[in-house]
Amino acid sequence: MAVWHVRDFVSEDLEGVVRLDGESRTSGEPAVFRLSEVVAALQGRNPGVVAVADGHLVGAAAGRVDGDRAWVLRVALHPAWRNLGLGTALLSALEQRMRAAGAVLVAAVLPEDETGAAALVNSGFRGRRGLTYYEKVQSVTAEGSAVLASLGATVPPAGLWERLAGMAEAKQLVERRLVLPLANPEAADEHGVEPPQAVVLFGPPGTGKSTFAQAVASRLGWPFVELFPSRIALEDGLANGLGRRFEEIAQLDHVLVFIDEVEEVAGTRNLADPVSVGVVNELLKSIVRFRDRDGRLLICATNTVAALDPAFLRHGRFDYVLPVGPPDHEARTALWASYLARTGAEADTALLADASEGFTPADIKQAARTVAHAVFERTLDTGTRAHPTTEDFLRTISRTRPTVTTEMALEFADHTIRYGRT
Repeated sequence: MAVWHVRDFVSEDLEGVVRLDGESRTSGEPAVFRLSEVVAALQGRNPGVVAVADGHLVGAAAGRVDGDRAWVLRVALHPAWRNLGLGTALLSALEQRMRAAGAVLVAAVLPEDETGAAALVNSGFRGRRGLTYYEKVQSVTAEGSAVLASLGATVPPAGLWERLAGMAEAKQLVERRLVLPLANPEAADEHGVEPPQAVVLFGPPGTGKSTFAQAVASRLGWPFVELFPSRIALEDGLANGLGRRFEEIAQLDHVLVFIDEVEEVAGTRNLADPVSVGVVNELLKSIVRFRDRDGRLLICATNTVAALDPAFLRHGRFDYVLPVGPPDHEARTALWASYLARTGAEADTALLADASEGFTPADIKQAARTVAHAVFERTLDTGTRAHPTTEDFLRTISRTRPTVTTEMALEFADHTIRYGRT
């Protein structure tokens, strides 16, 4: 077999290095550093060496120097040139160039048994056992980041879905209809399930529709974009502004778009008001365009589903129309338990759930906050750490007016039958 010659990488070698990288893989696991990162490092004048035999590229090694630390990004060998010491020779040459560039520590991360692992050991590198490599792939490209910034997008914190206390029935419905098909698109496709692209959440104020939308984005790991009709109307005029926002959103691969109180822009059209007609028509057209691509979800929330334009709720625009009502006794118990756990307070959650019938999650949160502040003041006034009692909570609950009246609860039950699409 011919003797190899190791030299510095030159731009004319790039095509051969890319081809060699594909031929070299042995572990079947994806590389920690992507090929695009290797190419960028080589083109950015980071250390790189190749081995040539009989005029053919048979090996390559690429690195990146960051201050006094350097990374071995790739060691690639032609299959016929493995186990001959070529990997060690390439690493030695690469390391010399890294040291010359100021590196004190040279490190490498690669799958077990991947090409280059033996060469690292032979070159004096020491594996550190007990370490686990963690990575998180963002669902947004660099170009998409600029669009998200212009839309005022946020990234809901991880774990928000899991921390969503109470509302077990509504949570299970949202989980099964929305989250599971979107989080498992391949399995959904195998079973003929089409992941949803647009849904309506309806229910009385304070029942957690906005929280559900953010929690779904957190569960999927998608950016969250909320469109505020009043703000859009001031900036661009509502119809034009909605169209422009959805054109920007069309550039994104993954995103959850949320419109709260959508009845403000999608109420029954007043034919005598051309502005109202134009706004609803633009929103309907935007929804159709939004549905042209997978991997995105539009959630519209409303307190008054009956006020929406009939065309807005037609099949083909929204996959589901899901009710989100006040929490039942079990859900109220879970909500109270969640607030008590945060403060270490002790109280009879069953009694609190009984007393807070008709309360929304927002009502329960407000009552818990009122008790917490009263106990805080008691501690400061007495100089002794005070703790809330069941009586403190019951007293506050009795003074809190529920958001959902009996009439609203009856109306919600009627709307669930008439408009719900689960």
